[in-house]
Amino acid sequence: MTSTGKSLVVGVDIGGTFTDLFVLDEANGTARIVKVPSTRGEEARGFMNGVARVADSAAAIATIVHGTTVGTNALLERKVARTGIITTRGFRDVLEMRRRDRPETWGLRGSFTPVVPRDLRREVDERVLADGTLHTAVDLEQVRAEARSLLEAGCEAVCVFFINTYANPENERLAVAAVRALWPNPHVTSASEVLPEIRDSSAARPPRSTPRCSPWWAATSSGSNRTCAGRALPANCWWCRAMAA
Repeated sequence: MTSTGKSLVVGVDIGGTFTDLFVLDEANGTARIVKVPSTRGEEARGFMNGVARVADSAAAIATIVHGTTVGTNALLERKVARTGIITTRGFRDVLEMRRRDRPETWGLRGSFTPVVPRDLRREVDERVLADGTLHTAVDLEQVRAEARSLLEAGCEAVCVFFINTYANPENERLAVAAVRALWPNPHVTSASEVLPEIRDSSAARPPRSTPRCSPWWAATSSGSNRTCAGRALPANCWWCRAMAA
C-alpha cells in the first residue's frame, strides 16, 4: 500500500472475447477476479468497464499491469503490419526450416505459412561465428539498400536478425542503427535486443513477430493510455512484453 492510501494492484489482459482483471488489495491481502466483455477495435472500453467494477474510484488504484493476449490474437489472425527481415546471407529460410527435428511438430497437422514471406526476407553479407569471433564485417551499404527496397515493397516494419548475435551482437547493432537512420517510423527491431538466444530458429521468432505487432499494439496501447489519463488512473501503468513464438 502506498503512502497516498492507494492499495489496489490491477492486472488486466484483453482477449478477443473477454477482458480479464486480477485485483490484489495490498491493504488487506485479498484478491479477486473480474471478467467483462471485450470490444473489438475499442479495447480500452472493456478495460475501463472492468476497472469500474473493481474500484469505486481511481484514487484507490496504485498500479495497473497490462497483458498482451490481444496482441497475440492479432498475430494469429494475421491482422498485423507488413514486415521485412534483413538477415545473414544464406539464412533467410531459417523461419521455414525451423528445427527440422520431426515432420509434424508437436503432432500438429496442416499447412505452414511463414508470417514473413520469402520475398520480404533479405540477405546481406556479414558473419559472426558461434564463439563470437567476427568473421565478416557487416556491409552497411547492402543493409541500407535492402531497407529501402523493403520500404518500396510496402513494409511498415522490419526486423534485423543475424546469426550468433547471442555471442557477439556488434554487426547487428551497426545494421540496426543504419536501418533506424532511414526508416520512417520506430518499428525496427533487433534480435539481439529482443531475445539474444542460441539456436537461430528459436531466436528468430520473437524479434520477427515484434515489429509485425508493433504498429497495431502502439495504437491499442496509446488508446488505453489516453483513457487512463482521462480517468485520472495511476501513472504506474506497466505493459508486459509479449514474446510471440
